[in-house]
Amino acid sequence: MQPVERAEYEGVDYAWVMQTTFVVTILVGAPAAALLSTLVALESWGARAAFAVRVGAPIWFVTAVAVALYAKRTEASDGGEDDSDGDGSDDGPNETDDEPDGSELDGDDTEDPATDDPPGGTPTEAERDD
Repeated sequence: MQPVERAEYEGVDYAWVMQTTFVVTILVGAPAAALLSTLVALESWGARAAFAVRVGAPIWFVTAVAVALYAKRTEASDGGEDDSDGDGSDDGPNETDDEPDGSELDGDDTEDPATDDPPGGTPTEAERDD
């Protein structure tokens, strides 16, 4: 099974902001809209839909702004340091991980240069004799 790819972001994780906004709006906004609907006479489905939009849109907007500000504040308060390797240490700019990060790989890490040739390239000694 191949590992799941992960992306490293600098700044606010907007996917988290959108998901959290959705969940909090449903958990808080739906009961708030239901309570507010008891104060208004809603005789038709059109009136109910218009009421849901008039009440739901500001609730959604306020929730989104609050979640985005929270994400921005918590992202800024950590000093911008990210322990992305998960070992709990702050390696800093001079990381000493044993794992290659891709910059050290140049494709010439094999011992046998004949294996680097593409198929149909330079013939091997056995092929030359044939």
